[in-house]
Amino acid sequence: MDRTGIFAGEDPFAIARSWLAEAEPQEPNDPNAIALATVDASGLPNVRMVLLKEIEPAAFVFYTNYGSQKAVEIEATGKAAFVLHWKSLRRQVRVRGLVEREEGPQADAYYQSRSLKSRLGAWASQQSQPLTSRASLMAEVARVTARHGTNPPRPAFWGGFRIKPLEIEFWADGSFRLHDRFRWRREHLSDSWTIERLHP
Repeated sequence: MDRTGIFAGEDPFAIARSWLAEAEPQEPNDPNAIALATVDASGLPNVRMVLLKEIEPAAFVFYTNYGSQKAVEIEATGKAAFVLHWKSLRRQVRVRGLVEREEGPQADAYYQSRSLKSRLGAWASQQSQPLTSRASLMAEVARVTARHGTNPPRPAFWGGFRIKPLEIEFWADGSFRLHDRFRWRREHLSDSWTIERLHP
């Protein structure tokens, strides 16, 4: 299989980290933005943009409110998919897999690394729930600030999700729309990867 150049390597997470590092100086805003897909109880898909915060040795991690629509849907199915797309590089990475919570010291450390306003905002927002007005949200931010001050702890309802892939696809633009695509796939997390080139 002619998996050379940007596709070379035996670790898909290392390839993903390499591609993201290459995109960081090229993309003007949020090179780590992913379109995260879940499904609701009726099977209707939902997609939204979130920020990928870490590519671990065997997983992808992002953070959110556990009461949000995305979190509720992830908890119900234990599955999610996302795509990283970089127009500047004309590349994308597609991931499908199983999801678990990250709500330990790693989530605490990431929460503490955020700006104070973001930390207070996490306390104030009932993410995905109806909101009467922006003024009521800002009033809640003021109440939270008075209650927690300048060093709020991570809320129990806010933390991370770790996506452990069963499938990762690397895609790069090709001449004449003849794109290069390599799919890494396994049936179980404990299995070895099977790699195949796909038609454009």
